[in-house]
Amino acid sequence: MAFAPWLCAAEQSVLVIADVQPRLAEAMPPEACRTLFKTCSVLLEAAKALAIPVLLTEQQPARLGGTVAEILAHAPPEVKPLAKTGFACSDAEGFDALLEQSGRTQVVLTGIEAHVSVLQTALTLLSRGLSVFVVEDAVLSRSPEHKVYALERMRQAGAVVVVGESVVFEWLRDARHPRFKELVGLL
Repeated sequence: MAFAPWLCAAEQSVLVIADVQPRLAEAMPPEACRTLFKTCSVLLEAAKALAIPVLLTEQQPARLGGTVAEILAHAPPEVKPLAKTGFACSDAEGFDALLEQSGRTQVVLTGIEAHVSVLQTALTLLSRGLSVFVVEDAVLSRSPEHKVYALERMRQAGAVVVVGESVVFEWLRDARHPRFKELVGLL
């Protein structure tokens, strides 16, 4: 299958979930937070089925708690959250090494908060020449306006804004994919 840079490719993607932690989630609009949890869970299940690497980060977990249980329940068992104090995911010790080891060029980015950790991560990764796909229904800010402006800024910098369902279908690319029925069933 030919590589198309504006489509997520399973063989080129890494899924990154930034800072989906209890103290942060509690501050988010509740309905939007439920959507984020569902979308992240679907992406994690698809990533497991398609052998897509997953990176999880946690912002000051001693203060904000670890990754929410609902997300961890869907993460591959070998994935260990990476703690950080800086806002960009690349500030977490080991993040850059794991990303480089993957040999992949696309990052599917989700998390909290859109205008802080997600934004700084996207801009950092874009500056390194990686393709960044920001999952609109899996990023949040306390203020919906902050999310809107963060998404616009990421778009201006070259990120592609997508929805989780599009990512899954792009990873599959064809209804004949052997995991198609299983993964479409998650949607």
